[in-house]
Amino acid sequence: MEQKHALGRRKSAVARVYAVPGKGSIVINGRELADYFKEASLQYIVNQPLDVTGTAGQFDIKVTLVGGGTKGQAEAVRLGIARVLCEIDKEAYRPALKAAGFLTRDPREVERKKPGQPGARRRFQFSKR
Repeated sequence: MEQKHALGRRKSAVARVYAVPGKGSIVINGRELADYFKEASLQYIVNQPLDVTGTAGQFDIKVTLVGGGTKGQAEAVRLGIARVLCEIDKEAYRPALKAAGFLTRDPREVERKKPGQPGARRRFQFSKR
């Protein structure tokens, strides 16, 4: 099998994920997973698609991450890994990933701040007199 790739997005984070058969290493922007995401919860989010499909340790995954914060980046990587697993073998992995909700792109983005008010929805206090 040659290299497969997929794209994962969440908020303003974009993850380009590349997978080849290997020993199960995950490298993000040239750093190991544990080095890039220090929090165990973020490492867990990244590994979820591999755990659900039972493919942990079968593929070497290389990720290029741009933009966003740590949580958004972790969820972008999760979506990218789920999509690349579907590229590898759709019949085997898609039902489990779909049931877990890992193939759904979360479309929520930060709403822009509007002029003449302190935030996106927040207004300055109204004074009648």
